[in-house]
Amino acid sequence: MEEMKKDPQTSSRRSFLKTTAIAASAFMIVPRHVLGGRGFLAPSDRLLIAGIGVGGKGESDIAAFYKSGKADIAFLCDVHDSRAAKSVKAFPKAKYYKDYREMLDKEAKNFDAVSISTPDHNHAIQAVAAMQLGKHVYVQKPLTHDIYEARMLTAAADKYKVVTQMGNQGASNDGPRQMKEWYEAGLIGDVHTIYAWTDRPVWPQGIPWSANKAQVPADLAWDLWLGTAPYKDYVEKLVPFNWRGWWDYGTGALGDMGCHLLEAPFSVLNLKYATEVQASVGSVYVDEFKRGYFPDSCPPSSHVTLKFPKTNKTKGDIVVHWMDGGIQPERPEELGANDVFGDGGNGTLFVGTKGKMMSSTYGRNPRLLPLSRNENIKVAQKYARVPDGEKGHYNQWVEACIAGYGKKELSSPFSIAGPLTESLLMANLAIRGTDVQRKNQEGKISYPGRNIKLLWDNANMRITNFDDVNQFVKREYRNGWSLGV
Repeated sequence: MEEMKKDPQTSSRRSFLKTTAIAASAFMIVPRHVLGGRGFLAPSDRLLIAGIGVGGKGESDIAAFYKSGKADIAFLCDVHDSRAAKSVKAFPKAKYYKDYREMLDKEAKNFDAVSISTPDHNHAIQAVAAMQLGKHVYVQKPLTHDIYEARMLTAAADKYKVVTQMGNQGASNDGPRQMKEWYEAGLIGDVHTIYAWTDRPVWPQGIPWSANKAQVPADLAWDLWLGTAPYKDYVEKLVPFNWRGWWDYGTGALGDMGCHLLEAPFSVLNLKYATEVQASVGSVYVDEFKRGYFPDSCPPSSHVTLKFPKTNKTKGDIVVHWMDGGIQPERPEELGANDVFGDGGNGTLFVGTKGKMMSSTYGRNPRLLPLSRNENIKVAQKYARVPDGEKGHYNQWVEACIAGYGKKELSSPFSIAGPLTESLLMANLAIRGTDVQRKNQEGKISYPGRNIKLLWDNANMRITNFDDVNQFVKREYRNGWSLGV
């Protein structure tokens, strides 16, 4: 049989197709920008994520996104190399940066979304920078360090039309939805009082700043870690965990657990912004009748009372009590003597005109009181559940990012997370107000912020009757750092 003559044109075409196929197989994941801008789907239908702060909670966050089966971790960023080591090992193909600004500047076209799990004081600048690039954002709780920042992030999410979620994963649990159904069915009547309590802090608070300078670890970019905060020399046992107890960086027990314990009341009752707040705090005495004064550190314990105006779910105002440092409210008389209150260390209690209900951390294990009422509850399911509950919180955000802005419901978008965070930070205004000092002409020191109630002007974001605490509504960033809004 006569051999077929080779057609140069055919051979060239085959070679082109082969080369194209190989190239296509090598680049299965294509960022959305390549296909025409924000909101377009990659051929693989997978989300490309850049993580900022990838040790500790950040490590588990990006691992959860990856386990959704619909996301790839494209870039990693952390100021502390040893802290990031496990994530670097888990995602060896992800390029690693120390400065998030460099990563955003160089790689913005190569990913779709950003996960932020850094100390509280840097959340806002990192989230805004990502949103301004059209990136979807997931930010660990609390959303921000300051009230002003929370208000700005809420507005930015709407302005830039990006998908947002705060990392209070209990918002995706069945518990808050079940309590919402029970409440709307009238099982406990009209709720007028809420109690939430925690065993936090589980790190040092109510202490002086260390006077002993320490050597900055070779793998820690200390100046980048400080970010917006005032410059201070490095001290031991601040990084990576105990920063939570210092006002320059953290937001205390409220910031750590408030979003987890008060999300359910916000969801069930449609709470938004508080109108007034008052606080009392635990004291540390350094000598006989000598109370320690440590204004840089959060107190060892506190009891804060917030008042919220009536909503479409209540008949009147709602009073919310927050307790931390192991302080708990009086046990309900409907609870048996040996029954666990909340989950022991933490919990939330709803007090209504016809009964009570409580839940554990993350809104888990909702129960009517007395507990015998739970044996025969006949309330139909009204609200769709998030698959896998708190674990599904991550997948929910991934799927919403892939679908595009406004296409899927989220449990804690900034429109919800912003007002929740603001109320917690408003509680911190009252706590910090107890340490405000004034000195008269004779040199006698007084504390005018103690034993008073603070009144909040929500539209102007300020306390109207004690101006001293308004400095904490919007702090001054260190030179070189800006929110950019």
